[in-house]
Amino acid sequence: FQVRVWEVARSIPPGKVATYGQIASLLPPPGGMDVKAYLAFGARWVGGAMAQCPDDVPWQRVINSKGEISERDGAGARRQRLLLEEEGVEFGERGRIYLKKYGWKGLEGGVIQETLF
Repeated sequence: FQVRVWEVARSIPPGKVATYGQIASLLPPPGGMDVKAYLAFGARWVGGAMAQCPDDVPWQRVINSKGEISERDGAGARRQRLLLEEEGVEFGERGRIYLKKYGWKGLEGGVIQETLF
């Protein structure tokens, strides 16, 4: 599952962001997991995968559904914001990213290709 999450994250272009839930919706549930349970907790699974991603994954481009950087230690959140701003992503007064402008539209066809599995 983690490898699939990282492949999707690598597809997000500079200057765009995706939400944890958006990425979860592009992937099938991990083997043996009930679809209903996955729909309820998929975003958390994606968050867990992103917390362990390799260096070549643009982790900064994955944010929460409110358009905010998810809570973590202050240094990590500041670094994520800086990296996104360097890519041209702007933050509003409340520290939110305008998803209609910077939100990634997703993979072609809406679902990650089976060949990545």
